[in-house]
Amino acid sequence: MFFNLQHVDPRSGARAGTLATERGEIHTPIFMPVGTQGTVKAVQQRELAEIGAEVILANTYHLALRPGADFLRDAGGLHRFMNWDRPILTDSGGYQVFSLNELRKIRDDSVTFQSHIDGSYHTFSPESVIDIQRAIGSDIMMILDECPPADCGYEYAKRSNDLTIRWAERARQQLDATGPLYGKAQFAFGIVQGNVFKDIREQSARQLIDIGFDGYSIGGLAVGESHEVMYDITEFTTGILPSEKPRYLMGVGTPLNIVESIARGVDMFDCVMPTRNGRNAMLFTRQGPVTIKKEHYLQDFRPVDGACSCYTCRTFTRSYLCHLYRAKEILGLQLASIHNLTFYLELTRDARNAILNDGFSEWKAAFIREYTAGGDDADISTV
Repeated sequence: MFFNLQHVDPRSGARAGTLATERGEIHTPIFMPVGTQGTVKAVQQRELAEIGAEVILANTYHLALRPGADFLRDAGGLHRFMNWDRPILTDSGGYQVFSLNELRKIRDDSVTFQSHIDGSYHTFSPESVIDIQRAIGSDIMMILDECPPADCGYEYAKRSNDLTIRWAERARQQLDATGPLYGKAQFAFGIVQGNVFKDIREQSARQLIDIGFDGYSIGGLAVGESHEVMYDITEFTTGILPSEKPRYLMGVGTPLNIVESIARGVDMFDCVMPTRNGRNAMLFTRQGPVTIKKEHYLQDFRPVDGACSCYTCRTFTRSYLCHLYRAKEILGLQLASIHNLTFYLELTRDARNAILNDGFSEWKAAFIREYTAGGDDADISTV
């Protein structure tokens, strides 16, 4: 069995389970560090293993451009190429349909991108995206979809979802016609779209369920809508998706977003925020985020987060990290990224333990109370 739902919190929709892949078991709720191009920025694979990353995310579009599917096939797949022996999930490139909208053209059968690297043109179809992910050798694959912008109208959202469903049917056929290249099982997720329109979301979810996938992703959120709308659509969608399949909320998000979405029945998350914000001197703590390069931290000889188990917090002070950023030393980027990823991984581990012990609601309230009471940045997301 790919997914085993172990427990559901009795007072919320929060779930704890396991995903069984041939490269290791994944314990949910889970956060997946983002390694778009086969690397989690500023963090070594050895360090990812040390902080307990059970699965990382890479991107089909970016890997297809560089180093290329043929290269990865010759290299024996991405796991061997990057020397990572734990699971990898690959996004399909559907998000790039949204984020690179000035560099792509959508047709009924495919989408063509102009490379942001060298200007060359590349066409991705539902079938070729499956083939590329076979060459990558990812343990969990996403099908090609269109991710519409948050401000699109109803008719656009409906046409877009109709296209996503047609692509899903073709992807399913290609999955059935092909197999893994490296002797390890690969699982595929469908992606629910529909923007903020619940009838389209319901149609999308039910049609994907009928097609049949190993899990289901909720796409098209965290692209500009309010947090309240994101939570509402997430809860509505998880209420339709089958309980025996894993649920993945794509590209989300802040610690508060993750906690609130776990409460609404989501199992899997990814976001660039821990590493991107870390490289820009924002560190997450249980008392809220801090911008470590602010001058007053030069005199702060405490760890970044006294409750954190990471190498950064066990070894260095806020003062030292502040110095590294102000001196523009790259070690600061590495230490901050290690800490932020550890924070996110411990957040989902703590949530899982609370679910298994029927204490999720109390844990969630305590976490939000502490997280929103401290920190030094006024612009932290609130629920």
